[in-house]
Amino acid sequence: MNLSELLQLSSHHWHTATLHAAVKLDIFTRLADMPMSNDKLAISIGADQRGMEMLLNALVALDLLKKEGDIFHCTDCSSTWLSQTSDSYMGHIIMHHYNLVTGWHRLDEAVISGTSVRSRLSHDAADHERKNFLMGMYNLASQIAPLLAVQINLSGRGRLLDLAGGPGTYAIHFCRQNPEMTAVVFDLPTTRPFAEQTIKKYGLSERISFIAGDITSDELGGGYDVIWISHLLHSESPEKSLEIISKAAKSLNSGGILLIQEFILDDSRTGPLFPALFSLNMLVGTPAGQAYSQSELTAIMNSVGLSDISRLQLDLPNGAGIMAGKAP
Repeated sequence: MNLSELLQLSSHHWHTATLHAAVKLDIFTRLADMPMSNDKLAISIGADQRGMEMLLNALVALDLLKKEGDIFHCTDCSSTWLSQTSDSYMGHIIMHHYNLVTGWHRLDEAVISGTSVRSRLSHDAADHERKNFLMGMYNLASQIAPLLAVQINLSGRGRLLDLAGGPGTYAIHFCRQNPEMTAVVFDLPTTRPFAEQTIKKYGLSERISFIAGDITSDELGGGYDVIWISHLLHSESPEKSLEIISKAAKSLNSGGILLIQEFILDDSRTGPLFPALFSLNMLVGTPAGQAYSQSELTAIMNSVGLSDISRLQLDLPNGAGIMAGKAP
């Protein structure tokens, strides 16, 4: 890395803060509905015209807006992903990232203390940070789940458990791909309204049910042919992750499969980049969470009696991977 690249790295949060401010002010929704001048937009938001013009010009420089004369327009990117009038809106996950920023600014403190410096999300369903988290996870999963459901062969497997499944996005798409399948979404009670609403939206209320519980303390039941665990273990310690995997393995039918999706580190723990940075995110925001390497996940799965353990050959974003193991 040369000096120019080093300085760009140091100041890259300027890009991030510009995007976050624009999404928080809902600029892209307003301009997607009606392109307008800085003066009009500033008045509609109740913002200072000088400050708004600087923000809009920076968004043009970032290729998130276009400027024609004194009129600002959305680009294809911002109208698709950043306007609330779009079915592909990703603003919730971006606002979740915004909510993480204050914790990241205290990363040095987390390194010194070895534990979280950020309060964990409230389980109050009305909490706006929790809403951004839940909706953000739904937005991301909605992009990936339909692709995975096609690529992972679950034909002939009757009953699936989507563990800590939130709104049940993966259960929904696995069931859509496999018409003979039924599913259970297991998550905290506060998630039930969101999950049931989403499941109903897809017309799957007869095939997908919701069980309220806490994975760390409640039993999961049994009789499952598939258990899907997506991006749960990274929020837990190795000891707690072992407990969760052990509990899941015991809930599988003989020959059933456990599928674990995580951001997976290589065995040196120095890459890929996203899982390495995500591990720091867990340091900042959880008491004992971390990203896990493939060998660590394999060892945990082996220790609870799973066999035929492998990483599925799938090309997933951000260093994500899926580990599979079979119950005896």
